[in-house]
Amino acid sequence: MGLDVLNWHGGLCGPKQSVMSHRNGTLDGFSSFILGGLPGMEAAQFWLAFPLCVMYVVAVVGNCAVIFVVKTEPALHVPMYFFLCMLAAADLALSTCTVPKILSFFWFGAREIGYTACLVQMFFIQSLSGVESTILLAMAVDRYMAICHPLQHSAILTNSRTAKIGLVAVIRGAIFFLPFPLLVNRLPFCGSKILTHSYCVHQDVMHLGCGDRMPSIVYGLIAILAVMGLDSLLIFMTYMLILKTVLQLASRQERLRASGTCVAHVCVVLAFYVPLIGLSVVHRFGRDLPLLVHVTMGNVYLLVPPLLNPLVYAARTKEIRRRALKVMKIGGNRDSP
Repeated sequence: MGLDVLNWHGGLCGPKQSVMSHRNGTLDGFSSFILGGLPGMEAAQFWLAFPLCVMYVVAVVGNCAVIFVVKTEPALHVPMYFFLCMLAAADLALSTCTVPKILSFFWFGAREIGYTACLVQMFFIQSLSGVESTILLAMAVDRYMAICHPLQHSAILTNSRTAKIGLVAVIRGAIFFLPFPLLVNRLPFCGSKILTHSYCVHQDVMHLGCGDRMPSIVYGLIAILAVMGLDSLLIFMTYMLILKTVLQLASRQERLRASGTCVAHVCVVLAFYVPLIGLSVVHRFGRDLPLLVHVTMGNVYLLVPPLLNPLVYAARTKEIRRRALKVMKIGGNRDSP
């Protein structure tokens, strides 16, 4: 996740700061962290939780609807929509591992999160972001094959290979980001246990630790570049090849039809990578910006893609829209006397 890329400042704990001992993965006297809220807006957090809850409900319902529609419609049992289901499942998991805790904090003042729970949440946030990035790359390759090599598309991207790609995405996300909590767990911690964000992310927890943080810093950069950085570069190159093929088509109608199949995916890619890049820029060049800007950018990166993805595909994909309307119509007929 982009929260780790460019936030390297902060020194080691001074000699006057107490360091809490570390034994077998547990902390003596340090069993939890305190989540950070919205700086300067603490009084409004209770009311801001209501639109956040609405966003979460819409994201859950929308992504569940996408999975249900694809599952129940045989005509949609093709790689493009299977990848979309994987993306929806990742969005559901990412939202569910963070938003309920944020709501309990804003509504009930439950600011404390256990040490182990924090590391687990950190792992899921990072790994699920990596899974999403891999799936977005796979979807770009699917569009490339469909447009540039349509005759080989169905033979190369079979449903069984699509399932294997999904498995690779999960394994890749887990392998690259499992070291994050393990590296944090080896650090002794200073007196402060107040986090910047309303959830646990790698650099936030890491900078509360004392001792040598360089392994966490270096590996964080390597993992982000090897997953999100590489994927974004490959997606860009893939769409350059797609654009070259589209421009070579004979008629304007063919060009519009071919490019129209990519619009939804491009929107989803932008919804994922633009906040990621913006957050990295803020962390690197915006150290003088108010803390609220950093927190807001982190929340946008985490909460907006799960909300937008199903809405974009519902608006741009007539097969999903038609099937969803059909399901709602059947449900309405059953409810009528």
